Amino acid sequence: MFSGEYQHTLDAKGRVIMPVKFRESLGDSFVVTRGLDSNLLVYDKTEWQKFYEKLSTLPLSNKNSRNFSRYFLASATECEMDKQGRIVISQPLKEAAHLTKDITIIGNGNKLEIWDTATWNDHINSIDTDELADNLCECGIMI
Repeated sequence: MFSGEYQHTLDAKGRVIMPVKFRESLGDSFVVTRGLDSNLLVYDKTEWQKFYEKLSTLPLSNKNSRNFSRYFLASATECEMDKQGRIVISQPLKEAAHLTKDITIIGNGNKLEIWDTATWNDHINSIDTDELADNLCECGIMI
């Protein structure tokens, strides 16, 4: 399980250091793809396979299903870390997540998320925790 929040920088070559805490769990290669919140999602191979299998069950006859699958699969990129623990983020993925220099990497259960730090700060600070707690209580989740 991934958790935590880490600040890093994107270098001129589009590389970012993965937090040491996450490196072993990610394995030798993993998948980076677009997220739904102007961020990137990072899955180890096992979790990516589970996600892919769910996507492959979506009906081709449904336009939203086709678009949802395309959204994630078209941008999916297999990555490996170099000896310094860095990964290269492709230009299309950098653009999709509006990544600049300052990067925040967060653990979110079965995946990591890569955010532009300003976008992450705006996102996390915009969450109404009272409303969130009320909605989750309706789903049976109590804190």
